[in-house]
Amino acid sequence: MSMNIVSRLTGNAQVRTVQGDRQVVSFSVAVNDGYKNKQGEWVSLTEYFECSYWLSSKIAQYLTKGSLVELTGRVSARAWVDRNEDVHAGLNFHTSHIRLLAKSSQTDTAQAEKRTAKKTKVETTELVEEDALPF
Repeated sequence: MSMNIVSRLTGNAQVRTVQGDRQVVSFSVAVNDGYKNKQGEWVSLTEYFECSYWLSSKIAQYLTKGSLVELTGRVSARAWVDRNEDVHAGLNFHTSHIRLLAKSSQTDTAQAEKRTAKKTKVETTELVEEDALPF
């Protein structure tokens, strides 16, 4: 059964090579939801999914922390016991389609800083050239 989720990445995507030369893009997302309890207070719920995408590793460069994405795929649950014998559970999302909805605010901020730095450099160069005039 296939499903769609809309969520934000909790970190930058990573590309891993497995089984010789096959590559998988791994990333995690947080899905926010909630409900009103009997007292009328809003109760927020956040579910985290560990995602894998096998079709192309090139998408990884666009999957940055905070980016808003729509994912299509299927969910599976996993459970494990760690070295301290603590029991853990998690959700995997086997992604078959990724649609980028919005860049992360970090990406937007970095691009704005680059534009500002470039503009400042041009303005500084223009000032130096004017000051270099002998009159």
